[in-house]
Amino acid sequence: MINSQSYDAFCEFLDSACGIVLGANKEYLVNSRLRALFEENGLESLDQLLEKLKFGNHMLRQKVVDAMTTNETLWFRDDHPFKYFKDELLEQLYSVAGARKPRIWSAACSSGQEPYSLSICANEFAKAKPLLGSRGLDIVATDISSSILDVARKGEYDQLALNRGMSKERLEKYFDQGAHNTWTVKPNIKQSIQFKSLNLQDSYIALGGKLDMIFCRNVLIYFSPENKRQILEKMHAQLRPKGYLMLGASESIGPAGELFNMIQYRGGIVYQAK
Repeated sequence: MINSQSYDAFCEFLDSACGIVLGANKEYLVNSRLRALFEENGLESLDQLLEKLKFGNHMLRQKVVDAMTTNETLWFRDDHPFKYFKDELLEQLYSVAGARKPRIWSAACSSGQEPYSLSICANEFAKAKPLLGSRGLDIVATDISSSILDVARKGEYDQLALNRGMSKERLEKYFDQGAHNTWTVKPNIKQSIQFKSLNLQDSYIALGGKLDMIFCRNVLIYFSPENKRQILEKMHAQLRPKGYLMLGASESIGPAGELFNMIQYRGGIVYQAK
């Protein structure tokens, strides 16, 4: 059991480390996510973990953040944002970009399904409209978890992970089959993506300049309203004029509404920087 004082202290640590707000009655989540870490480090209580974290153990701190932020994700999650991206937005992004490649940011990319899905969309667009799409995309994909980024960079997935949204046709076209019933993303899909470690609360200088579009889906729901506003303000500053921001289906621009115009499309909403 986790006592309320220890839980509150851990919530403060997690908020300061990565901005995630757990809220009340999530002790079960802490227990389940940290169980393996407790066993690995010979810890018997949350108090012991917090005591170790006080001494600036960077490796342990990173492992705690990894454990609390690693989430499952899907290929082409919810489908309609990716369909809208391919069928409507990409042509606009290429037209505005001129001779350069449009730049897309997949924020909190987890194990890589979102940026690889975007790269597949760009590949399909290029085959349909080669005069525009042959330039390709520059996709930067970030996450706070170093261990999950290693998985994303490798681009190797088992059948269970691929069953979560990847069609048979796309699997055969964009993946190479490996041993032990695993599949690896083909090089031509990988080549447009750079994976980088990034805490959404920190500087965005690692992104390497202005962006044409940001995918930040199903992430901001874990932040406090103040942290959410700060992140949205920084994202707005990182976007080119009229650049797009795609949030998750259950998320809204909320505290930063004056910075974006809301555009409704069939199936959802995208936000355009003012």
